[in-house]
Amino acid sequence: MVALVGRPNVGKSTLLNHLAGQKVAIVTRVPGTTRSAVRAVLTRPGAQLVLVDTPGVGKPRTAMGQRMNRLVRDVWSGVDAVAFLVDAAAGIGAGDAYLAEELRQAGAPVVTVVTKIDLLRRPEDLLPVLARIGELTEGPPFDEVVPVSAVAGENTARLEEVLTAHLPEAPRLFPTGRVSDQPAEVLAAEVVREKVMADLADELPHSVAVTVDGVTPDEHAEDLVHVEAVIHVERDSQKGIVIGRGGERLKAAGTAARLELEALLGLRVHLATRVKVAPGWQDDPRQLGRLGL
Repeated sequence: MVALVGRPNVGKSTLLNHLAGQKVAIVTRVPGTTRSAVRAVLTRPGAQLVLVDTPGVGKPRTAMGQRMNRLVRDVWSGVDAVAFLVDAAAGIGAGDAYLAEELRQAGAPVVTVVTKIDLLRRPEDLLPVLARIGELTEGPPFDEVVPVSAVAGENTARLEEVLTAHLPEAPRLFPTGRVSDQPAEVLAAEVVREKVMADLADELPHSVAVTVDGVTPDEHAEDLVHVEAVIHVERDSQKGIVIGRGGERLKAAGTAARLELEALLGLRVHLATRVKVAPGWQDDPRQLGRLGL
C-alpha cells in the first residue's frame, strides 16, 4: 500500500492514472477535485502496488475540507510507503514545507516525487527545486527523490522500482487483472462530476457533488445498464448554471459522461441526470455523510 500525498493540484490523480494504465481517478484543472481515497492496483511480476490517491492537503475552509485533511492523515498512517508529490513547475512553497514536516510523523518511508518536470522551460530549472527539497526532506523517514512527468511518461518506471523496494513480502491484496476497487456507482458519480466541472470550473469550483443510487442492468438487454445520477448544488442560482439555457449544459455533460462510462464499463449506458439543491452541503456534517463524504 502506497499513499500519494501532496498539496492540491500537484498531479496525484494524473500520476495514478498513468501508472494504472487506464483512468481510475477523475482529473480536472480545479484544485481539490479528489475528495476520497481512490485505489489503483498495479500487479507486476513479483510485486503488487496498491496506490491510494488522496485529496490535496490545504488550509480547510469548510467542514468538507476538514474531513478531507483527516482522511489523508488516516490513509498515510496505515500504508507501507508514502509518495510525497511536489510540483516542479509551481515551485516549493509553504504548503509543501508544512506537509514535509507532518510526514516526519507518518510512520512509513517517504519517497519524494517531483511532478510536472515537462513544464520546466530548461532542464537546469529543476536544480533549485531539488535543492529546496533536499532542505525539507533531510533524514528519516525521507528516502529517494524521483523527478517524473506523468503526462510524458518520463521516469515513471524508475518511480515504480523505488516504491516497490519499500513493500513488505506478503500475499497479494487483489486478484490479477483488478485495476481498482471502486464500485460502479462511485465510478459513475465521479465521471459525471468530472464532466460537469469541466464546463463550470470557473463558476462553481467546489459546489458540485454527485450521487448515484445504482447501476442497474436492463431487464431485456444484457449489454445495457441504467444509471440515475443526482447532481447536488448549494443554491437555486447554481442549479440554473448547471442546467444551462434550454438544458444545453447538462445535456452536454451527460453525453460526455455516458460515452466515457460506456468505454470504462464495456456496456451501453442509459444515463439520467437531475439537479437538486442541497443548501450549504459543504458545511453540513449530516449532508456530507449522505453524499458519501
